[in-house]
Amino acid sequence: MESKQLKWGYLLVLSLVWGSSFILIKKGLIGLTAIQVGSLRIIFAAVFLLLIGFKSLSKIPKEKWKYIALTSVFGTFVPAFLFAIAETELDSAVTAILNSLTPLSTLILGAVVFGISFQKRQVWGVLIGLVGSLLLVFNGAMNHPNQNYYYAILVVIASICYAINVNLIKRFLSDLTPLSITTGNFLILIFPALAILYATGFYDVMTVEKVQHSVLFIMILGVVGTGIANILFFKLIQISSPVFATSVTYLIPVVAFFWGLLDNEMLTSIQFLGAFIILIGVYLSAKK
Repeated sequence: MESKQLKWGYLLVLSLVWGSSFILIKKGLIGLTAIQVGSLRIIFAAVFLLLIGFKSLSKIPKEKWKYIALTSVFGTFVPAFLFAIAETELDSAVTAILNSLTPLSTLILGAVVFGISFQKRQVWGVLIGLVGSLLLVFNGAMNHPNQNYYYAILVVIASICYAINVNLIKRFLSDLTPLSITTGNFLILIFPALAILYATGFYDVMTVEKVQHSVLFIMILGVVGTGIANILFFKLIQISSPVFATSVTYLIPVVAFFWGLLDNEMLTSIQFLGAFIILIGVYLSAKK
């Protein structure tokens, strides 16, 4: 009973943290490029985690490091850049809604790649979720001609990366502590992130006031929305299932939508319908 209550507590906290991440990315893009946002997000998270979790690295067996490397790429590195690039064209609320496709991706990959069984109802859930996504994207493209909705494909790819990540963790890393996994991930990522940031010319503009304001938002995103949140998320995967853990994306759009309202974003009635259809599809795919 305690474990059941604990996993719902993790789910709620993560929805609040990650639901706020999209508006932080948007604010970061005011003074930074998408590549700089992705790099800084990883660097801030890495510095924080290495400070608090460096000793936990000794608990990772040598044979597990290949899975640590894979989860670092699929769970953090690729999505960090894809979301930042996507939000250069899409509203933060729309990006968060499309991110709710992650449980569907988890179900499909779990069945096809990892041999997890599924039910006919869950297949319907996948199809319904896809219909809702298409409705959301096409209506958004019609009503927001200034936004390039082809960038929605990047969010879908990111959701697939997350799905690969949670299945890898559940299958190969469940015996490690969440802090060990997360710290190992960012130990691997900090060096390529620093190299990429240097290549963007960030150090030439870092004294500009607008850039410094954006860096502050990304520092919060990196430490809280990436570092701390990943520790909680990996713990949630270990005490529940991959599909339940990714169901945090049901609640993320609600938080992101309210942040979007405060920042003068608004969805059309058809986009609301598309978002609702997506959540129905996700619910059907995740329901036991």
